[in-house]
Formats: sequence, C-alpha cells, structure tokens
Amino acid sequence: MLTSAALALGPGALALGPSWLDPQTLLNDLGDWALWGTLGIIFAECGLLVGFFLPGDSLLFTVGMLIAQGFIHQPLWLACVLLTIAAFLGNVVGYEIGRASGPAIFRKPDSKIFKQKYVDQTVDFFERRGPAAIVLARFVPIVRTFITVTAGVGRMDRRKFLSYTAIGAVLWATGVTVLGYFLGSVTFIANNLEAIALLIVLVSILPMIVEVLRARSKRRNERYDEPHERQAVLDDDVRG
Repeated sequence: MLTSAALALGPGALALGPSWLDPQTLLNDLGDWALWGTLGIIFAECGLLVGFFLPGDSLLFTVGMLIAQGFIHQPLWLACVLLTIAAFLGNVVGYEIGRASGPAIFRKPDSKIFKQKYVDQTVDFFERRGPAAIVLARFVPIVRTFITVTAGVGRMDRRKFLSYTAIGAVLWATGVTVLGYFLGSVTFIANNLEAIALLIVLVSILPMIVEVLRARSKRRNERYDEPHERQAVLDDDVRG
C-alpha cells in the first residue's frame, strides 16, 4: 500500500480540491494497483468525454515521484511506455467516437459537468493552431479531452491525426512522468506537493486563460453564433 508514501510527502500533501480527485489520495486508494489504475484514468481523460475533469497532469507527475521514492515498484521506463500507450489509445477512441457520432455528440444541454463553452473553446483552439493543436492540447486540461472527439467530428485525416496524437502522447505522458521522477526527489517539492500540483494545474490552463482573454478583447467571431456553424468551422479547419 501507499499509505507510507502519503506520510512521507509531509504536511503539504493535502488534497487539492475534492479528495477523490487528489492524485495522492487516488494512488493511495489504489495501493499496489496504482500504476494500473492510473492507466485507466489517463485513458478515460484522453478519450472519453466523461473523463475531462480527471487530474491527468498532476497524476502523471505524482506517479513519477512515487516511482523515484520506491512506493510504486514498476520501473520508470515501463511506466512511461504504458502511460504513453494509454494516452495514445484514449485519443484514438475519442477520435473514432467523434467520427462515428458526428456533430450530434455535442448537441446536448448544459449540465453541472458538461458545458457547451468547453466545445466552443476547443473548436477555437483547433481553429487557431490547426493539426498541431492535437499535440499542444495534451497540456491543456478539458481541451485535451474534447479535441480528439472534435477531430473525429471534423473528420480530420486519420493518418495525420494518429501521427500528431502519437507525438503528443510521448511528450505529455512520458515527459510529465519523467519530470515527476527527477523533481520528486527534491525535498521541498515532496513536502509541498499540494502547491506543486496547483502550479501544474495553473501552468496547464494558462493557454486557455490566454485564449479567453484574447477572445474578450476583440469582437466575438460570428462563425460561432449558431450551433450548426461549429460543424462548418470543423469542415474548414480540421480536415486540413
């Protein structure tokens, strides 16, 4: 079990947000299945719309840190390979869901969890950056979940999508885990995991904040005024 790991992280390792979304709590509850449970969470966040709220960045970082400290016994290379595969397959599933469902998948009323603005922000992110958005979105919470489905809805070329999503999976899943592995041995970071997790979240959502501020600073793009126009945007921008 990882109970000793929770104690080893010190008083700074408190829950960030709901306890069931705190990476340390999740991994501690999973015990010896920590890595395998993380694979499922990463897959869900990358491919299933219902997983957009999951703590992917901070979870990967914490997994790397706990591997370095010996609380997760699988070697770093194996964890990186498995996490990259989970991230890649999750995106592929999300793409195929979007491709099979079409724009109807986004035509649903707002709820406490789902907001239509998430779709609008993702489409805007895609329009601004083109296919490279598949890579960049890996580092933006919420967007990384919706963008794969958006690519499928817009019928982005499958081969191009697979290429970009593979690059993104390696950079994100392996990169953040390795970062946690090497920085996790720093006492200050280990003792202030909550602050570090918050910093990771803030850095992750920074591109989204920039996009929102930029959108508010100028006239709203009329191409998004009606729901049916989102598909027209996808047809114009995503297939390229």
